[in-house]
Amino acid sequence: MAPRTITRAAVAGLAAVALLGSAACGSGFDDSSGDTAQSSGPASLQILIGSSGDAETTAVKEAAAKWASGSGSTATVTPAQDLTQQLGQALAGGTPPDVFYVDAAQFADYASVGALEPYGDKISNSGDFYESLRTTFTYDGKLYCAPKDFSTLALQINTDLWAKAGLTDADMPTTWDQFTTVAQKIKAKGQVPLALGDTRDRIGAFMVQNGGWLTSKDGKQPTADTPENLAALQYVKTMLTTGLAKYPKQLDAGWSGEAFGKGKAVMTIEGNWIKGALQNDFPNVKYKVVALPAGPKGQGTLSFTQCWGVAAKSKYKDQAIKFVEAMTSGEQQMAFAKAFGVMPSRQSAGEQYTSAFPADKPFIDGAAYAQGPVNAPKMDSVLKDLDTGLQGLANGDPKTVLQNFDKNAKAALGGS
Repeated sequence: MAPRTITRAAVAGLAAVALLGSAACGSGFDDSSGDTAQSSGPASLQILIGSSGDAETTAVKEAAAKWASGSGSTATVTPAQDLTQQLGQALAGGTPPDVFYVDAAQFADYASVGALEPYGDKISNSGDFYESLRTTFTYDGKLYCAPKDFSTLALQINTDLWAKAGLTDADMPTTWDQFTTVAQKIKAKGQVPLALGDTRDRIGAFMVQNGGWLTSKDGKQPTADTPENLAALQYVKTMLTTGLAKYPKQLDAGWSGEAFGKGKAVMTIEGNWIKGALQNDFPNVKYKVVALPAGPKGQGTLSFTQCWGVAAKSKYKDQAIKFVEAMTSGEQQMAFAKAFGVMPSRQSAGEQYTSAFPADKPFIDGAAYAQGPVNAPKMDSVLKDLDTGLQGLANGDPKTVLQNFDKNAKAALGGS
């Protein structure tokens, strides 16, 4: 399964979020009772992470140990088996870890019930975080938590198959029209031009490129049913119905990166996580990464990110914030980048990152025009319904898909 698309699928975790909401209504996460008062001096921090693997777990544990040794505190890092479920249950049960990863897809659910400490602007030079990431973790006007890293979407091109289709570097598409043209040339050579993920986490980029998105900037109003979004989905539908793009399941693949790695498509649209996946599973594939083609309204991509959440009920908020300060320094973010492939959330580290990983520059550059996930609580079922509509886009009506989203979202947001 594609990275950055599976965390929100844990049913048990979502049940825990619902429980969290009901618990918050009764006792309130915002109360400042004595048992949650901040404590100065040494702390025993509990840190829960959703690790991508041994490399990430080791790197975070080493960084935590380094911070602890210099602070006189202890920091115990636990990699979750299922972060959404475990975190939701811990928050609902009133015994949360002090610090934990919060995925952008769940952030608003946690912030809306007061489970998170809104500490973001206490981090040194918090304005150095990319603006799109700051926006993602802002709720009711407050920056709640520091973005720990991020990913964006870009276009991957199999250079051997590209050349086989008679194309050169001069043909790299920078607009929708050019994208269509090269796709038609590839198809004429008997190849599948594009493997495209069948959810809003990929197709949504086309909406952004045409000046649209699913919700208003403050996350309080649905904005799917617009001419901009309709034109974007009509463009994608045309690509699908003419065979210029195919969903992974049409290519007998679990996700677009697999289809691309197997050579079943010349191009795909994925995030920088595809680098590790290809190195592990398809090390012989030669490919190039370029920016997504601009739409009629300009460049656009999607960003995926997590933040370092601090529990509103933590007894060690001051120390927890100092821990996050250390984890989000430019130096530490570059250490994480080299250890397990993430991109620094600080703009000041961008040039250092692209010097170390020049092939990833299109991903970093995308931060300037990236759209984060829908930033509103109680939207999970609404978004799943949208994905169902997008999965049937080739034979469906784009207008109906957008109207359904607005109707469902209005009901969900109205009850938030």
